[in-house]
Amino acid sequence: MKGLPEERAVMLARYIIDNGATVRQAAAQFGVSKSTVHKDVTERLRQISGPLYLSVKCILDKNKAERHIRGGMATKEKYRR
Repeated sequence: MKGLPEERAVMLARYIIDNGATVRQAAAQFGVSKSTVHKDVTERLRQISGPLYLSVKCILDKNKAERHIRGGMATKEKYRR
């Protein structure tokens, strides 16, 4: 996804908010790296739009708190097969 980093940051933020997506899901959807997504929605977005940044931060914090559960489920599924 080419274009201005500021526009990309806003589009990524809206996608994450609308879908409750993880950084990995957003990266796959937009064809950019996880590092790019993280930089866009944490650093760039904070300078562009404070309220949008806070909304995304809530979702990212929630995803971070739940990631050990998703990892455990993935491991369980792996060994179930």
